Amino acid sequence: MLNSKQRAKLRGMANTLDTILQIGKGGINDNVIKQVSDALLARELIKIRVLDNSLYTAKEAAAEIASAVGCDVVQVVGTRITLYMPNPEEPVIQLD
Repeated sequence: MLNSKQRAKLRGMANTLDTILQIGKGGINDNVIKQVSDALLARELIKIRVLDNSLYTAKEAAAEIASAVGCDVVQVVGTRITLYMPNPEEPVIQLD
């Protein structure tokens, strides 16, 4: 669980990130969950875009992915979701 200072730091870091995954009409399936999990292990902080043809709103998609993967939702702005999960073996992002 992130506190407000940690969330603010991560939001600032996420400003320069590119969107690496998109959720479309296929929805959230096991393949998407695996991709998100692998990306979070490699990067710790990722952005996802929910397309207009998706069955999910951005908030619904963020909640479902976060519960399936076990990560924290940093922010949801429009159709973009920012997720964070520290690497358990070698954390790169230091949150104080």
